[in-house]
Amino acid sequence: METKLREGIHWVGYVDWNVRDFHGYKTARGSTYNAYLVQDEKNAIIDSVKGPYANKLLGNIQGHVALTDIDYLVVNHAEPDHSGSVPAVMAACPNAVLVCDAKCKDALRLHYDTTGWNFQIVKTGDSISLGRRTLTFLETPMVHWPESMFTYVPEEKLLFSMDAFGQHLATASRFDDTEDMTIVMQEAKTYYANIVMLYGRSIRQTLDAASGLDIDMIAPSHGVIWRKNIPTILEAYDRWTQHRPEKKVLVVFDTMWKATEMMADAIMEGVLEERVNARLLNVHSSHITELATEMLDCAGVAVGSPTLNMSLMPQVACVLTYWKGLKPQHKVGFAFGSYGWSKNGGAADVEKYLKEMKVELTSPALYVKYVPTEDDLAQCREAGRTLAQAALSNHAKLWQE
Repeated sequence: METKLREGIHWVGYVDWNVRDFHGYKTARGSTYNAYLVQDEKNAIIDSVKGPYANKLLGNIQGHVALTDIDYLVVNHAEPDHSGSVPAVMAACPNAVLVCDAKCKDALRLHYDTTGWNFQIVKTGDSISLGRRTLTFLETPMVHWPESMFTYVPEEKLLFSMDAFGQHLATASRFDDTEDMTIVMQEAKTYYANIVMLYGRSIRQTLDAASGLDIDMIAPSHGVIWRKNIPTILEAYDRWTQHRPEKKVLVVFDTMWKATEMMADAIMEGVLEERVNARLLNVHSSHITELATEMLDCAGVAVGSPTLNMSLMPQVACVLTYWKGLKPQHKVGFAFGSYGWSKNGGAADVEKYLKEMKVELTSPALYVKYVPTEDDLAQCREAGRTLAQAALSNHAKLWQE
C-alpha cells in the first residue's frame, strides 16, 4: 500500500474495513482513521487514531522512526475517533510535546488523564519549525467541534484538514486518483450531509480563511487523500456550504394500511410531470444516513405520515428530528397523510416540523380520511406538480444569487 505523501511524510493511520455505525451514521463502506508522520530534523505526528487501534498506529510510526525520536504530536481535533490513542502515543513517546489550541487542551483534559503531558498551545498564525519544513496552524471552530484546527505545511503545499473534505470510506489505497471518484464523491457528500451540514456557515468562513493558502494536497482525517481532484471537492464544498440545491424533489413517507403510500405515489406522479429529478423513499427502506444525504441537495420535499395514536409515525419523527438537527436550508415542501377519526397528529405534526425547519410551504397539509378517493389522488398529483414547479423556481433563484 502506498503511504508516502511526500518525501519524509507518510500516512500511519488505520483502515477500519468493518465499522458500520458511526454514532448513528451508517458507514456502509467502512472508514479510515488517518494519522500522518512528518520526518525532519524534528519529527511530528499529525493526529492519531481510534483508541482500539493505538498499537497499529505505533507500529506504523516505528516503521519509519523510533518512538523516542518523536518531538511533537499535533492534535487537530479532540473527538475520540482521532484522539482515542493520544494517551498511548504520549506514553510511548516520552519526548513528545502535544500541540493543540486552548480549547482542544480543555477537551482532552475532559476525555483523558493528561497528567504529565507537555502541552504547547497554538493559535491561528502560529508556526513550529521542524527544520526544512514548518507546521502552521489555522483554528477552525465548529468544523465541526469548537476546538477544531487545520495544520498546513507551506513548503509542501500540504494541508492536514482534519474532518473537512473527509469521507467514511475504507480503501486499499490512500489517494483519490487511485479510487473510483464516483464512490469517493458520493461518500464525501454523505459525510458532509450527516456530519457537518449544520456547520455550513463555519465551514464557509474556514474556506474563505484558507483561500490564501497554496495547496496541492489535502490530507483529511477520514478517507482518501486529495492530490488530483482538489478542484472537484472544493467546488462541491462551495456548493454545499451555500446550500445550493439540485433540480430535485424528495417524496418521503411511512404508511400503515397503504393509504399514505397511495398519496405518495400520486404526489410523485405529479412531480415527474414537471421533468425534475425525484426520489420516492419509504423511511423503512432507506436509512436516515441516506435520507439526510438526499435532503442535502434537494430543492423540494414532501413528507407523509398517517396518524398513529394522535401523533405521527415514529420513524417519520426520527427522520424529521434528524433533519431538523442538521439544519438544511432553502427548501420548499409540504406535508401529507391519512387519518382515521382525528386530524391531530400525522400530517399536522409533519407540517409543524417543516415550519420549524423553515421549509417554505407550497400548499397546506394534505389530509385523506382512511382511503384516498380519485379526487383525493388528483389533488395529490396537483400538489406534486406545484411542488416541482416551486422547486425549479427555488433552484433558479439560488443559483442566480
